[in-house]
Amino acid sequence: MADNGINGVIADGVIAVYKPAGWTSFDVVAKLRGVLHTKKIGHGGTLDPMAEGVLPVFVGRATKACDILPDVKKGYKAGFRLGLVTDTQDITGKVLSESSKAVTSEELKSAAEKFVGRIMQVPPMYSAVKVDGKKLYQLAREGKTIEREARPITVLSLTIDDYDADKREGTMTVMCEKGTYIRTIINDIGEALGCGGVMTSLVRTYSAGLALEDCLTIGEIQQRVDEGGAESVLKPLDRCFEVYEAVTLDEKLTRLYKNGVKLRAGQVSLDGREEAVYRVYGADGGFLGLGRLADGEFRSFKNFFV
Repeated sequence: MADNGINGVIADGVIAVYKPAGWTSFDVVAKLRGVLHTKKIGHGGTLDPMAEGVLPVFVGRATKACDILPDVKKGYKAGFRLGLVTDTQDITGKVLSESSKAVTSEELKSAAEKFVGRIMQVPPMYSAVKVDGKKLYQLAREGKTIEREARPITVLSLTIDDYDADKREGTMTVMCEKGTYIRTIINDIGEALGCGGVMTSLVRTYSAGLALEDCLTIGEIQQRVDEGGAESVLKPLDRCFEVYEAVTLDEKLTRLYKNGVKLRAGQVSLDGREEAVYRVYGADGGFLGLGRLADGEFRSFKNFFV
């Protein structure tokens, strides 16, 4: 039986979902398949069950974007507690050690500053990173710990928002690039301070061009879809690709582009430009997908119009 979506039409676009704590990203997708009556749904960027906040969910033809989202910044608001080390690097894990060492606000901020920029990070055992074809968290659940190679990550900014020196608890705001583990940053800051540290909460505030203010809860999505259909909760897919420069084609070039014809750089006003990916819009202003300029030619990289 065809997967026809609400009112027999599969809607296309992205939903900014506020994932609640305790849900997996798959739980959200499974729930929305029921709400929207379509199987053509995917998410962009897994959030741990403990975490909440921005989860981009792609619907219809937009699901083709899940694997090609730009590796741009992600934002997080994290709670932390110093003086603890756990096997998961967050408050839910088994306590491995405790410390009563006092840490001042100045000492904390000084240590945190060293974790900004291009740094090396060892992925935690409780993560989806694969080693020899097996995910680390699967090995961790078997009671195994293996050596992991440090990987380069980029932390764009890290701010200590508040800190109670008596309780040794506080919150921080982190802007980073893909592949960064916030709980590992907290663990490593704690290690640098000589007392350990764990993450106590995590809210993703920004991902794939979407922010908290764009988000709808599961309940709000259900209500809006019931009252106004799927289109009432969808945002245009090109929101997720705003880091790329836009190219708009005239009617003739739109026809050629849609038929897979390579265009000369000069035809799309990109003479002399370096190889890059661009957002492509047709003569009617509709988002066609992503195009790539290479060797003086411009051609389709990923289409969303079919």
